[in-house]
Amino acid sequence: MLAQFKLPVPVLLYLLAVITPVQFSLGPISLNGLRMLLLVLIVPLTARLLMGKYGRILWTDILFFLYIFWSAVAITLNNPDRVVESVGSNSIEFVGAYVLGRAYIRTPESFAAMTRVLILIIVATLPLAIYETVTGHPILLEAIRRVPGLQSYPTVFTEPRLGLNRVQGIFPHPIHFGLFASVGFSLCFVGFKGILRTPVRYLLSTLIGLSVFLSLSSGALLAVILQICLIFWAWIMKPIRHKWLALLAIFVVLYFMVDLLSNRSPFRVFLTYATFSTHNAYWRAIIFDWGMQNVWSNPLFGLGFNDWVRPQYMPSASVDNFWLLTAMRYGIPGFAFLMMGILAALWQIGRHNLNQDIRLQQFRWAWMFTFIGLFFTLATVHIWSVVYSFVFFLFGAGLWLISAKVEDSVTTITAEQNNDVKLIYSRANIVSDLRLETKPETPPRSGPFVKLKRQHQAVFPKNRTTTGDKPKYSRFSESPPKRDKLH
Repeated sequence: MLAQFKLPVPVLLYLLAVITPVQFSLGPISLNGLRMLLLVLIVPLTARLLMGKYGRILWTDILFFLYIFWSAVAITLNNPDRVVESVGSNSIEFVGAYVLGRAYIRTPESFAAMTRVLILIIVATLPLAIYETVTGHPILLEAIRRVPGLQSYPTVFTEPRLGLNRVQGIFPHPIHFGLFASVGFSLCFVGFKGILRTPVRYLLSTLIGLSVFLSLSSGALLAVILQICLIFWAWIMKPIRHKWLALLAIFVVLYFMVDLLSNRSPFRVFLTYATFSTHNAYWRAIIFDWGMQNVWSNPLFGLGFNDWVRPQYMPSASVDNFWLLTAMRYGIPGFAFLMMGILAALWQIGRHNLNQDIRLQQFRWAWMFTFIGLFFTLATVHIWSVVYSFVFFLFGAGLWLISAKVEDSVTTITAEQNNDVKLIYSRANIVSDLRLETKPETPPRSGPFVKLKRQHQAVFPKNRTTTGDKPKYSRFSESPPKRDKLH
């Protein structure tokens, strides 16, 4: 069964490294468990990916490698003293995580196993989140910092919202805790439909939503709200064939309507409703306006890690927009390579015909709902470190859907070679796995062929029996007939 498949060990170690907030120094280099693991895996996994061991090379693979190459060039030109540190960490966290997802999550079984572990992790961190939202102390981070020789993320002090303390949990910032929890919502509610019992699935989805809420991050809440809206649209428009093209058309029409009817840009209107306060929306709009001025001033190679031009009343250099900061640091080509790689994967997965397989459809919807919500959210927040790595690991973990076949949704393991599980599938298991019941086909009750069949059965019955249980005759008698004696 899908719910019983074991997660590949490297992926399990990676997820444990993501949620382990332990850091240590090796000379001038700051390391953690995630970087150490990816440092070991990145070279062999990347080589095998380029050799086609994990399926054909995708446009997304090429564009992502071009993004890393261009970012290295931009840092070399802008900050030559930080090339080794920044390019090395960016390559390891991005490429290492991406190829790990591409390499080990390649079947419905491994995808379901990964989802199951993510759900368990998110639910397991909920008690820590409840304690922190009441007391204001990230208990696990504080405990690690007390251990000699170990470091952890510093405690982020933020103003309470709605009378509650924002939960940082096991990540560098409350935003990261909320985003990490938000990716589990659609994966549980949509992806595990038919795998988990309905009451259990609803309960786990509610607990995941509670974890997102306790972060009190507008970006994380926006991600879940968008996922819920997409789930609702898929439900009410289920009979409509081109429902997603219709939704895209509605978004385009709304964009132009807001642009024509409002005295603000559509992006400013979006920020107003995507943040907790008008002050935050106004501040992020100013960051966007000045950030774009810096992009157009340095369109080719960006600014690198140099300070950006902004008004004097903005002392902080932080940019609460992942897409904008990418363009500011690495120029328009770097941003374009990253964005085109993402859109290429979404387009290919969305167009792949999986209409005959309910399980693969649910996995596709769950993954795409998660990332559509997440990518809108990244226009209002910035991600770095482990969450940056985790986002692109999860992105790579869904690209098997580009080449998934209808019969690839069942679970009979036949062989394992070089840590790559090879499966043989049977479409009949899809029905039993989803607990669907089908009625046997009933023959037609009328028609010329049925009439001839009934006449034939009346003249030549199948079992013409006597008082005994055995038929009086058959096509082949049990013993040869006795011959009459000739007189």
